[in-house]
Amino acid sequence: MSEELNNKPNKANLLIEALPYIKEFHHKKIMIKYGGHAMIDEEAMNSTARDTVLLKYVGMEPIVVHGGGPEITRSMNKMGKEPRFIKGLRITDEETMDIVTMVLVGKISTEIVSKIGIHGGKASGISGKDSQLIVASKKAPHRITDEETGEEHEIDLGLVGQIDSLNTEIVQMFTDNDYIPVISPIGVDDNGNTLNLNADTVAGEVASKINSEKLIILTDVPGVLKDPNDPKSLIKKIKVDEVDDLIKDGTISGGMIPKIETCVKAIEGGVKSAHIIDGRVKHSLLLEIFTTKGIGTMITL
Repeated sequence: MSEELNNKPNKANLLIEALPYIKEFHHKKIMIKYGGHAMIDEEAMNSTARDTVLLKYVGMEPIVVHGGGPEITRSMNKMGKEPRFIKGLRITDEETMDIVTMVLVGKISTEIVSKIGIHGGKASGISGKDSQLIVASKKAPHRITDEETGEEHEIDLGLVGQIDSLNTEIVQMFTDNDYIPVISPIGVDDNGNTLNLNADTVAGEVASKINSEKLIILTDVPGVLKDPNDPKSLIKKIKVDEVDDLIKDGTISGGMIPKIETCVKAIEGGVKSAHIIDGRVKHSLLLEIFTTKGIGTMITL
């Protein structure tokens, strides 16, 4: 009994610590990109959905963008379609695009919407094709360098797109009516063709367009690390003008580069702060938003 009484002040302190952030972000849009562990682990996805609903109930306006690369690959294998990658980039032919759409819109989006609903939230799944939310065009061939010969080659990635314009009316309609929009990262070109888009890029671009207060990207790493092998070497805060030097000296490398570049572009587009956080940590979303210490790496002006 005494242990229970001793824990009560600690719980009260947590609520008191959260109060300034609840006030600061009341009625503010929070863009959350579901990725990594939060997408492939059932319990983690359920927990993240519950935390997203909590944000809604304390007065924020969360918007979700989700990825789905591993699930797309699994589905292709089940259907006897061999995934093709070059330098980590997926080649998307018409058959692959059909599977991408089926998995992103028909499976992952509906699962997230369902989990949000289970926890008392109202959500609706939309894709970039709905109301021409995302008008895109096919990316130019990707240039890669042969490590042995040094020769450059152009690789056609197929139906992979880049964002040309956004029409976020449909997102605003849902948030105005207390719904949590769940956006699948596919777009449509001027001829009505479906294009595969990078989910981080979609999250960043939409966040800028809707004047989101925060962009939060859930990943499978603690954030940006000075030493990739030491989780304790986390860089907690990076200013936009420091990014180029951190890329040049190799601190930011590999798959972290496009994530950081997405964050920088979002901030330059008006988003107040961007965060790369570890989705493997339980309630990482809440720890970032409601605690003074925060979690992960924050990118700001």
